[in-house]
Amino acid sequence: MRILLVGAGGVGDAFVKIIARRTFFEHVIVCDYDVARAERTVASVAAGQGPEVASRFTAAQIDAGDPDRVAAVARAHGATHVMNAVEPRFVPTIFAGALAAGCDYLDMAMTLSEPHPTNPYAETGVMLGDDQFAQAGDWETAGRLALVGMGVEPGLSDVFARYASDHLFSEIDELGTRDGANLVVHDEAGNEIFAPSFNIWTTIEECLNPPVIFEKERGWFTTEPFSEPEIFDFPGGIGPVECVNVEHEEVLLMPRWLDAKRVTFKYGLGEEFIGVLGTLHRLGLDDVEPVSVRSVDGPVLVAPRDVVAAALPDPATIGPRMTGRTCAGVWVTGTGLDGKPREVYLYHLSDNEWTMREYDAQCVVWQTALGPVIALELLAAGTWSGIGVLGPEAMDAKPFLDLMSAPIEEGGYGQAWGMEDRLAARA
Repeated sequence: MRILLVGAGGVGDAFVKIIARRTFFEHVIVCDYDVARAERTVASVAAGQGPEVASRFTAAQIDAGDPDRVAAVARAHGATHVMNAVEPRFVPTIFAGALAAGCDYLDMAMTLSEPHPTNPYAETGVMLGDDQFAQAGDWETAGRLALVGMGVEPGLSDVFARYASDHLFSEIDELGTRDGANLVVHDEAGNEIFAPSFNIWTTIEECLNPPVIFEKERGWFTTEPFSEPEIFDFPGGIGPVECVNVEHEEVLLMPRWLDAKRVTFKYGLGEEFIGVLGTLHRLGLDDVEPVSVRSVDGPVLVAPRDVVAAALPDPATIGPRMTGRTCAGVWVTGTGLDGKPREVYLYHLSDNEWTMREYDAQCVVWQTALGPVIALELLAAGTWSGIGVLGPEAMDAKPFLDLMSAPIEEGGYGQAWGMEDRLAARA
């Protein structure tokens, strides 16, 4: 397996640091538009794992917005798999380049949505991933696999949902992805600051678009951003967090393979974060269309959202100043295998102090990068396989969770996952 990794930002860098400890692959070509960033990631492998391990990594320059360039770099390095670790706006071109090069493909976020032109807060327009699923026939004809939404959310959350469907429930009322954290970032003086732990471009996109909900009798529909607030109690010392509806791939993926009456995604954003996003939207600073801005060299065209991203701390750099944990999981309600009502929360915790100490990566990007590494190892072993455009739900969840949780000395990743029986806890 020769992997072309597109993107050496926070998640791409963490992906390399995780996969460098595994032996299932032949080579990883670490690509970025800024080749110096890719070179830094490869150098970090040499510093942490030694020159012999680093010899299995190569840095290269790539333009993720040019499908021909993506295909050319993949062919030049004999890539068998293309791993997309950049912003979702580049999904169409990387997706096309991978297919043209005859590679299998993985991503952690899918093609972007477009709100309904006249009724955005009730009806769907173009949904997340629609463009990729529309090309499923091309991937099937080519005999290639595109495993989409294979990060943590989406990704691990979808694996949990498949596990619940196969092993815990005879009938599912709701698959509800719930994400919360108690992460805090401080400046050099020790003051708490606003510093999102994930790419702000992506965060704005998913938080300000109309959230999508699935109901079996109604299909997919939308609602207002930040709707249906609820207090969800997260494990691992995080505790109660207010969660709200947010647009996310799980709601578009799970119903394609799993039988559930309702599918939702709610994110614990917090009052401050919601307020900041609302202000950006009112000021037009969430816009992706370039505007003319005066500079010392004359007018330049700049997208307001890119200005926001440039002004905020890089998520890849905030780890040393961040404390706390993040939790990703799926809350499932319905009827258990014994015919009785059941309610469980399946989850994985990522602690920033641990990920910084063990991998020199902040916990959110590390947790996001873990899923695709495990998926690639299962594909390399032939445990997972398929052709066409598939989500994680299309694969058997148990081998993934077994490999993830097995001790490192036994060939696993040493990452335990948890399950809380919420009905029993309330009894």
